[in-house]
Amino acid sequence: MVAANADHAGITAVNPGTGKTYLIQKRLARYWQLYLLVLLPLAYIIIFKYIPMLGVQIAFKNYNIAKGMWGSDWVGLQHFQQFFGSPNFWPILRNTLQISLVTLLFNFPAPIILALFLNEIRTGFFKKTVQMVTYAPHFISTVVMSGMILLFLAPTGEIGKLFKLLGMQAVNYLGLAQDFKYVYALTDMWQHMGYASIIYLAALSGINPDLYEAARVDGASRFKKMLHVDIPGIMPAIIVLLILSTGDVLNVGFEKTYLLQNSLNLPGSEVIATYVYKVGLVNANYSYSTAIGVFNSVITFILLILVNWIARRFSEHSLW
Repeated sequence: MVAANADHAGITAVNPGTGKTYLIQKRLARYWQLYLLVLLPLAYIIIFKYIPMLGVQIAFKNYNIAKGMWGSDWVGLQHFQQFFGSPNFWPILRNTLQISLVTLLFNFPAPIILALFLNEIRTGFFKKTVQMVTYAPHFISTVVMSGMILLFLAPTGEIGKLFKLLGMQAVNYLGLAQDFKYVYALTDMWQHMGYASIIYLAALSGINPDLYEAARVDGASRFKKMLHVDIPGIMPAIIVLLILSTGDVLNVGFEKTYLLQNSLNLPGSEVIATYVYKVGLVNANYSYSTAIGVFNSVITFILLILVNWIARRFSEHSLW
């Protein structure tokens, strides 16, 4: 009866499924360029991030190249127990945490301070020069950067010559295991501080100019303006980047650490990444190294959840 009345009134019924499909097709046809741009990074993430997750099962198997990943014998948590019971477990974990925390202590506030000062510079030429000098090291490859560090910190290098010029004895900092974390952190700050400040400069440019006018009317100095206007304005970016940095605390850069290692500083420079490379690829112990990688990923995931919860608990900003 209802259908008859609809036909009598000249109204054509539309299938909801067909209407939704038509809208999707229309949107795809209209914005196909944007969807194509999204498709490329999405394919990269799926191919190189999600599909390799199938290889995690190697950590629970006694991997044999002849049998393959699916045919290898299942051994459960044997490789995890082997790693936890290894005499290398605590020294490696301690070195990884020390290097990561010292690097975070130096690297996290440095770009914030640099961005705040660059934001206050009014001379265009001087500001551009400082930006160029601080940004340039980021684009130097890790191999070249490590070579420069080896040359600078050698007893006969530039730092050693400066010490001798001042009447002091040259120190081989790369030969001291207890100082490796400071060498890594300071050189990492030098390399990435300028480039990391771009995010904070972008956040500073988005602050409402009326807040600066109000601060100027109230007679606030430049320092108070940074303290009460700039820092609160970039606080969301600070918290998000702090969460990401803390969640990545166990992932010390492999390339730089491995290139700066030597027999003298090895007790303080052996980290999870270099240990996995040596036991996994050099010694062909794939299951054991995969188990270490899984342990590292699980701890990183837990830290990310924990730090995000703390940020949400004590502030208004978090990742989710």
